[in-house]
Amino acid sequence: MGKKKNVQPPPPSTSTLPDSIADGEGNVVGEGAVVEEVKKEGVKPLEVLYCQGELRYPIDVGCDDDLVIVCSFPPEFCEFGSSLTRCKAWLHEEHPDLFDKYYSEDALVEKTALLSTEAATKLEKDTAKKEAKAEAKARAEEERKKEAKVIVKRIERNKRKYVTSISGLEAFGIDLKKAAKLFAQKFATGASVTKTVTGGEEIVVQGDVSDEIVDMFEEANESSKESALKGVPEDNIEVVEEKKKKGGD
Repeated sequence: MGKKKNVQPPPPSTSTLPDSIADGEGNVVGEGAVVEEVKKEGVKPLEVLYCQGELRYPIDVGCDDDLVIVCSFPPEFCEFGSSLTRCKAWLHEEHPDLFDKYYSEDALVEKTALLSTEAATKLEKDTAKKEAKAEAKARAEEERKKEAKVIVKRIERNKRKYVTSISGLEAFGIDLKKAAKLFAQKFATGASVTKTVTGGEEIVVQGDVSDEIVDMFEEANESSKESALKGVPEDNIEVVEEKKKKGGD
C-alpha cells in the first residue's frame, strides 16, 4: 500500500477579499493583502497625529523669532514628555475634541480615580519637574548661542592667494557638509569640512570670499525659504584676517 502524501491546501485566493476595509472615516484598518486591495481602491490610509507643542527662541514674551517644535509624541503620550503645558495649549487650540478627550474635567477625574492621592501628587510633581528642567535647558542653550561666535577668517596663502575658513557653526546647529556644498555651488570653487587644531571642525573655501559669505548668512535669515545657513545672527559673525608670516619673523 503506497505511502499517503501530506497534501497542503492551496492558499486562499485574494479574489475573495472584500473591495475595501476601512472605518467610518475612510481610514484603512486591515492588514496584509487586504490593505493592498484597499489601496487599489484609493482609500485614504490611516494617519497618525503628532503633537506640535511650540517654544519660541529666545524665551521671551512677545518674541518674534522662529518657533521651535519641542514635542513630537502622539497627543496621548505627551504627559510622558517634558513640555506638557505647551502640548496642552497646542491641542486645545488646534484639536479641541482631542483636548476634551484627554484633559477635560471628566477625563482627568476618570484618570486620577485609578490613582491614590499620593500617586497623583507624585505624578503632578514629576511633570512640573520635567518642564522646569526642560525650560532651564532651553534657556541655557539660548544663552550659549548668544555668546557663541562664527569666525569667518580670510587667510593669505602663497603668492597672494587666499582661502576663507568658517568656524563655530556647530553652536547654531548648522550642518557643515550642507553648508560647504552651498559655498562650493555659490563660488564655483572647492569647499571642504576639515578638522581644526583644537579638535573642532571648520569649512575651508578656496578664494577670498569672506564678505560674500557674511552676506549669504544674512540673506538666509531674511529669506522665507529653508537654507542650510539659516540661524546664525548677524551680531554673532566676526570677520578676521590672517596674513602669511614672512620668513624670519
